[in-house]
Amino acid sequence: MREALRARVRSWTRPRAPETLPAQLTRHRIYVLPTASGLFFGVLLGAMLLGALNFNNNPALLLALLLAGAALGSLIAAHLQLSGLRIDALGAEPVAAGEPLRLHIALATPDARQRRGLRLAYADEAVHVAVDARGATAALPLATVRRGLLPAPRLALSTVQPLGLARAWGYVWPAQSLLVYPAPETQAPPLPLPAGAQGRPQPSRTGEDPHHLRDYRPGDAPRSVAWKASARHDSLLVRDGEQARGGELVLDWAQTDGLAYEHRIRRLARWVDDAEREGRRYGLRLPGTPPIDAGQGPGHRHRCLRALALLPHDARMDAAPHG
Repeated sequence: MREALRARVRSWTRPRAPETLPAQLTRHRIYVLPTASGLFFGVLLGAMLLGALNFNNNPALLLALLLAGAALGSLIAAHLQLSGLRIDALGAEPVAAGEPLRLHIALATPDARQRRGLRLAYADEAVHVAVDARGATAALPLATVRRGLLPAPRLALSTVQPLGLARAWGYVWPAQSLLVYPAPETQAPPLPLPAGAQGRPQPSRTGEDPHHLRDYRPGDAPRSVAWKASARHDSLLVRDGEQARGGELVLDWAQTDGLAYEHRIRRLARWVDDAEREGRRYGLRLPGTPPIDAGQGPGHRHRCLRALALLPHDARMDAAPHG
């Protein structure tokens, strides 16, 4: 019932729909209510006023009126902490589904007043930030569950400054989406052979240095197992980099035939990461999308993982022709 009430209240507050950035908190978008401490202070102040009037105690009456003025002033001060604040931009580096995404939010103020004790929150995540004439940037962690485009959440900006008797808050709802990569398969077979490759795998690294070893995955050749290092670590380790090096890799949707739809995406995401880590040139072919030519580097990895992330969440794509 409490959550339903909160949802109903949020539906009444501004903004009621996503908005383009920059977005400014004007006086029409700021709400002020007393905190629990403020309510207790109000009850205490009321008792003081009744006692002062009942006993005709002028000093007590003057003190109660001064405290009431200070409390009213704190309401105005809390409102002014947020008034004029502006959210200029937000962004986040893509992460794999299931990992927390760090949302970076740029805040600015139109005047030289420093705003302290600001709380930027979404759901159960919150960060505190202070903003001055130079602006500020806050990083808010967001949970990710599935691949694709994640709509930016409705952010709450609040403060209880200066006395903690009142809470002022407002909302910003950016009309922006954040990219979430597919989660790579944890236990994937080695990379497929390059197109036209006929020779045996040639090791690109030698020795049993721990930096050149990785955990065993189903499908790894027995000859690639580092038996001595495995005995020392009580787990199967494989020499990294033992793949055929002749020619460019083509990571094709057809190479994952027989797996479930989302599992195929996770397998290809793992192969993209493996090829990038090993310094291989690779391309990507997906159903219903133009093929991505062979390349290498962070920009190329982003193109491939983005294409995988934006595939429809529909298993019927298995039957779609290749682009």
